[in-house]
Amino acid sequence: MEKITRKLHKIDAEDKAVGRIATDISLILRGKNKPEFQPNSDCGDIVEVFNIKKLKFTGKKQEQKKYYHYSGYPGGLKEKKMSDLLESNPGEILSRAVREMLPPVKFRKAMLRRLIIK
Repeated sequence: MEKITRKLHKIDAEDKAVGRIATDISLILRGKNKPEFQPNSDCGDIVEVFNIKKLKFTGKKQEQKKYYHYSGYPGGLKEKKMSDLLESNPGEILSRAVREMLPPVKFRKAMLRRLIIK
């Protein structure tokens, strides 16, 4: 078995849309930019994103988009607006977008651990 070499990719998020940057990140984390890519192996690289507070949002997303979290108990559905999440933790918006773009496989958590948001 060959050892995987992981490179560090630095991405500047200033004035870029969340979805556009999330697709680029998910491709790199998955390893689809490499010639030795196989869907059943985790051969992606490390991604570091900076200037996360300067992301660009189009339309009325900041006021209308909501993020949900369900605890599993009756009445345990919680929601947050994107504007509230942007003030408290702007990296959460990008990490949720990237998480949903990755396939639901066993090593998705390992791929997300290689995403560094500063």
